[in-house]
Amino acid sequence: MADEQEPTPENMTMLQGFEWYVPADQKHWVRLEKHVPQLKAWGIDNIWIPPACKASSSHGNGYDIYDLYDLGEFDQKGSVATKWGNKDELMKLCDTAKNNGVGLYFDAVLNHKFAADRKEKCLAVEVDPDDRNEETSDKYEIEAWVGFDFPGRGGKYSKMKYHWYHFSGVDYNAKNDKTAIYKITGDKSQGWAEDGDVDAEKGNYDFLMGSDLDYSHPEVEEDVLAWGKWLAQNIPLTGIRFDAIKHYSEEFLRKFITMLDEKYGQGWFFVGEFWKDSLDDMTRYLDRMGRKFSLFDAPLVYNFSQMSKASGADLRKVFDETLVSVMPVNAVTLVMNHDTQPYQALEAPIEGWFKPLAYALILLRDKGYPCLWYGDLYGIKGEHPFPPSCGGALPKLALARKLFSYGKQVDYFDYATCLGWVRCGTWDRGYGCAVVMSNAGPGEKRMHVGEMHAGEVWTDVLGWSDREVTIGDDGFGVFVCGQTSVSVFVNRDADGVEKFAEKFDDNIYDE
Repeated sequence: MADEQEPTPENMTMLQGFEWYVPADQKHWVRLEKHVPQLKAWGIDNIWIPPACKASSSHGNGYDIYDLYDLGEFDQKGSVATKWGNKDELMKLCDTAKNNGVGLYFDAVLNHKFAADRKEKCLAVEVDPDDRNEETSDKYEIEAWVGFDFPGRGGKYSKMKYHWYHFSGVDYNAKNDKTAIYKITGDKSQGWAEDGDVDAEKGNYDFLMGSDLDYSHPEVEEDVLAWGKWLAQNIPLTGIRFDAIKHYSEEFLRKFITMLDEKYGQGWFFVGEFWKDSLDDMTRYLDRMGRKFSLFDAPLVYNFSQMSKASGADLRKVFDETLVSVMPVNAVTLVMNHDTQPYQALEAPIEGWFKPLAYALILLRDKGYPCLWYGDLYGIKGEHPFPPSCGGALPKLALARKLFSYGKQVDYFDYATCLGWVRCGTWDRGYGCAVVMSNAGPGEKRMHVGEMHAGEVWTDVLGWSDREVTIGDDGFGVFVCGQTSVSVFVNRDADGVEKFAEKFDDNIYDE
């Protein structure tokens, strides 16, 4: 009896479930929960949710974190709910996601704290902002906002209170109202993390913002490890996105991940924000982490940005010096996020016409774990609003990945401004697809999809090309796209093609 063939695993797709300017109306969990079934139907398997811990105010996105143990449960910093909603609403989102087969990734902000409850006196030394190892003052006493008592929580879940010696640095001295980077010193503080345990940019990039946690202090390590255990046991998650990992102890993060992987969060997915346009630094970090870890492919985002602004850029170089090209299993590919979106600190503009090409390049190829962005799917709010990108085609690209982007990949990268590739399908997902894109004039590629498809008529599921391509007896077809555009051709009689006629509801705000 012949061996039974293993079923082809489904392609997985992640959604970053927020953008920076989501309204601070405390209704985000409710809105997102309502859209989970639709997201699943269009090919989304996991959602990276925004930081759910209590921030410095009810308007804070959570990167200005105050209390790890308050998920919108206690009256602290002006409200019970976070910007995103309260804990009950978060739990309802978790339940709906689980019932629909959608995983949730928690955004863990473990580098720092904000909005201390009181000041404490401590010794510190000023350092050069561009070289944190260079001290620019003598040691002297400052008043720092480093006393965290969490009075609204009253010791529930954790009795830990934070003092000056739990932090390595701050950026404000209340005693003389001076803003600078202060390295905390004293018999209970070791200062910055050891070289090699954080990124070497700026000499030692331990300090990023707020009150910088010192993971060399056993009480800090113990409390945050306990939080990881508490989180895993109380919130039904499938992974964690770690914020700002360049800036805190690699050794601690390895310990945290190992604890979850072995006991509390078995099978979870772990991805870190190591935002740096340096492939060497990223691959070295992954090697040190033991590779049970992924990183967002920052170099790819910068390639997209540069190509979108250039005239007739060589698309064949789009994956040069990217993480997905050298460590695809560890690469989360993306086009934009909350930091690179317009008017944000790491803004990496990508021209609107290029976004469908960029998304096709991450969704319909065989390498990397793609992450769609909420702002491209639902639009951006705030002072500078933007509509959903890709002319409404982004959900269709995600669905094309889920249904047709399987099997051997054959590239037709023979022309600088026009790329094509074929996914040949597998034994149990046999339809495959043919993709052609151009960043200049209309594009055309003669590509081989296989003799088994002879006589079939293939059409563009995006609806942007009206060409009907009849596959010849030799298995070849001539596939086209419009100028500065992309088309995704599939057998018009393939199972699931009818879904592309449906409309994705991008009106998440009911406006």
